[in-house]
Amino acid sequence: MQKQVITQTPQPFSVLGLPVHLLEDYSGWLLSRLHEQLGGHVVTLNAEMSIQAERNASLASAIHQADLVIPDGSGVVLYLLFQGKRVQRCPGIELAESLLWQAGQLGKSWPVFFYGGAPGVAQAAAEVWRRRVTGLTLAGSQHGYLSPGEEEELLQTLKDLQPRLIFVGLGVPRQELWIAEHRHLCPQAAWIGVGGSFDIWAGIKCRAPAWFRNNHLEWLYRLYQEPWRWRRMLALPQFVWRALLTSLA
Repeated sequence: MQKQVITQTPQPFSVLGLPVHLLEDYSGWLLSRLHEQLGGHVVTLNAEMSIQAERNASLASAIHQADLVIPDGSGVVLYLLFQGKRVQRCPGIELAESLLWQAGQLGKSWPVFFYGGAPGVAQAAAEVWRRRVTGLTLAGSQHGYLSPGEEEELLQTLKDLQPRLIFVGLGVPRQELWIAEHRHLCPQAAWIGVGGSFDIWAGIKCRAPAWFRNNHLEWLYRLYQEPWRWRRMLALPQFVWRALLTSLA
């Protein structure tokens, strides 16, 4: 009876019409679900994705159909605070890292697959984790620049291997749409869109220092690293404005 309570997804809280599940321990919930051989799609929601979903019906549908939507971005956390919900931010990269450490303890029963990024990056990230975590079983890795034929081979590989953790780093919204379309191939796996995490794990990019993360400024550090993202960052003031209007309504 207790297991049912642990793995039951709570009622989502609405953030601009999108669901966010509020839990004290996201990795613990996922681990309990995986122990019961239940997979699922995990979405790491931030302000940019929320604004994109308003213009992209397919993305919005994928988010609504996900089994777990976590408050990844500081904007989402602040929005919830405006609505009287004080929650801890759960960055997707930290959730993924927690699961990788746990997978190492479970060994061959929880193989991990890395998919996405530029050629060589997913493989490098996977190797970093193989060296870092004793007992981690790597089912495989593949970059995200595949021809249609190569993608079909990847899908067959996933179907044959049945990994338990599948990290997809294709960027938003591609990774969410890709997971929603193919998650049925590995029904017992947790599929998580991890954005640019492979670049960080492989040492190509650095994550923002703790001061930026703790003060809701990780987006600013990312803009400093990738100034070409400025157009995409215009979603942030839009999100803040919408959050203020909603809180005043």
